Amino acid sequence: MIPAAFDYVVPRTLPEAVAELVKHGQEAKVLAGGHSLIPLMKLRLSTPSFLVDLGRIGNLNYIREEDGHIAIGALTSHHDIEFSELLKQKLSLLTSAASQIGDPQVRNRGTIGGAAAHADPFGDFPACLLALDAELKAVGPKGERSIAARDFFVDTFTSSLEPNEILREIRIATPPPGSKGTYLKFSRRSQDWAIVAVAAQVRVTGHEVTQVAVALTGMGSRPIRASGVEEALRGKAGHDDELRTAAKRATEGTDPQQDLNGSPDYRRHLAQVLTRRALEQITAHH
Repeated sequence: MIPAAFDYVVPRTLPEAVAELVKHGQEAKVLAGGHSLIPLMKLRLSTPSFLVDLGRIGNLNYIREEDGHIAIGALTSHHDIEFSELLKQKLSLLTSAASQIGDPQVRNRGTIGGAAAHADPFGDFPACLLALDAELKAVGPKGERSIAARDFFVDTFTSSLEPNEILREIRIATPPPGSKGTYLKFSRRSQDWAIVAVAAQVRVTGHEVTQVAVALTGMGSRPIRASGVEEALRGKAGHDDELRTAAKRATEGTDPQQDLNGSPDYRRHLAQVLTRRALEQITAHH
């Protein structure tokens, strides 16, 4: 449980951090909260020879609303997301997910940017960002670019970030009135990774579901949008039978793995049940 030897640098600004990544190339890794990377290094599943610690870059920790968007700095901790009044009111999907990640120590150190860049198919925030159509801003030697969440998560532990790019900010359009979100997660014990989880964001206007987005954790090598569920529910009144019928389509286009936590069939069943519960929970108050 001892990592391989590595060198370590703590830059004070983003441009400095990018310059270090350029200088050290493939050997370098970015350290944000460290709650995913350090365990992998201890097991020697990851053996970077150079770590660039972002912890002292001061202006990457914020949650604010501007120009019809909510902007979240990449170094914002799970704890700050969980207790943000702005997010509680406008993006309850994120506060709901944050409250279920690990334990208080993990939530105090882990960051949303680190979780996104790590791209763990069983991580909680990737599916949320996918359901919210988030835009991820990355900084590299050529400047800044925006990556849509649907293009960001590529495969297991693989995002579309270049090796010398650093995630700076996550932007989400402020949901219109009548929108609600929730994150439902099923794991073997409290504080565990999800076996399957569902991120749902729904807008009900009058008596009609006008917008619906559902994304799944643990149903493939990356988070997956349940477009069959969305299609089945859009324009409907959200009656119980409609929710049940829509939730049955949660498994379309998924590729759940076989592992110690469950078979593909078990995961498919969970995805349908959790999707139905999430939709019921959101629409019950309308």
